[in-house]
Formats: sequence, C-alpha cells, structure tokens
Amino acid sequence: MFRAKLAAVVTAAAGEITRDAAACDLAVLEIDGPAEVERIRQLHRRGIVVLAYGPHVRAELLRAARDAGAVAVPNSEVERRLAELLNS
Repeated sequence: MFRAKLAAVVTAAAGEITRDAAACDLAVLEIDGPAEVERIRQLHRRGIVVLAYGPHVRAELLRAARDAGAVAVPNSEVERRLAELLNS
C-alpha cells in the first residue's frame, strides 16, 4: 500500500522512480531492523538523502535511522515528508 502511495507522490512531483541506488539522489526506505540502518549509513556517506519510515511504536528504530543520517518519520507522515523533500 505504501509503495503505490509513495510512487504517486514521486510522479506528482515529476520525479523518477528507480531501484538503482547509484542513480538516485533521494532514497526512501522502510526501516524494520538493523540492516536498513546500515544501508542508511552507506547511502548517507555517498551523499544521498534518505527518507526512512516505520511504525511509530518502533521509536528506537526511527531514532537509529536519524542517527545514521536519515530523515526518519512514522508511517503516518511519510507521504507528506516525501512531498516536501521532492518540492524543496
């Protein structure tokens, strides 16, 4: 469900969707464990803006994502924040 909504936000902002991290300047990641936190660190080191999202009840994961360099928000805010990042 989130993927379709997020794709609509990207399309509305005239952005392109790719799964190739080398070809993007903004990555959107669902965070549900330590593996994603490490991926955020890698992307952030390469200068890629990362928007991470996850359940609000997993505050420790959202905090870890922020510490790794991501803009991290609960699921309820991901669409709005993505639109802001794409339009800034």
